[in-house]
Amino acid sequence: MTPIRAIGRPALRATRTIGAVALFAMRGLSGFGTPRAIVRQVMQIGWLSLPVVGLTALFTGAALALQIHSGGERFQAGDVVPAIVAIGMVRELGPVLGGLMVAARVASSIAAEIGTMRVTEQIDALVTLSTDPVRWLVTPRLWAAILCMPVLVATGDIIGIMGGWLVGTTSLGFNSASYIANSWAYLEPWDVTSGLIKGAVFGLVIALSGCWFGMRSGRGAAGVGRATTNAVVAAAVGILAANFALTGLFFE
Repeated sequence: MTPIRAIGRPALRATRTIGAVALFAMRGLSGFGTPRAIVRQVMQIGWLSLPVVGLTALFTGAALALQIHSGGERFQAGDVVPAIVAIGMVRELGPVLGGLMVAARVASSIAAEIGTMRVTEQIDALVTLSTDPVRWLVTPRLWAAILCMPVLVATGDIIGIMGGWLVGTTSLGFNSASYIANSWAYLEPWDVTSGLIKGAVFGLVIALSGCWFGMRSGRGAAGVGRATTNAVVAAAVGILAANFALTGLFFE
């Protein structure tokens, strides 16, 4: 029975963890939080993440245009640069890279903030005052991330396409008007919509990871450090796994 136990114990632990995270997410999403709390988290998660998402999208779109042009020239297909840059940004690169950059910034911040509150017993004080910590700390962050990420993804898509346009018109010999026309001509509404849906899901994954590990942070500075690291890793892996599942669901 030892081999069976060796397999069963991790499987049971994983199942319990998945169930606990699902219940935690449902509890956090059951309310909406106060408008003031939502606006504050929108500023923290969305507005302050805009520069890093914009820069990431700009350089990604520019590098993608160079790579596609270089590879397409081998098959006399260099003219497809505008279409592939646009489709690649809105379907995959915009949501995924934007989500990873926001995860690095936001998941760590949420985990560190809530973990510090756990260490300094501020969460215990909320419970003593008959205040639900989940509704007070988790709910605004979950909803703010869900609302902000599609906007960040849409902004990143536009900046990424403009990055490809900048390289295409200055280095690759494309005409500006035809480049923009070809970019939009090959995009379909579902391409854009699917990327925005991915953004909302990634926002939930990011905020949920930060809140989950922050609320379960160990005592002391080491516990907060582990919670922050685990939150970023879990958010990044969750984004990639969710992207694979959603891509298969949307385009298979």
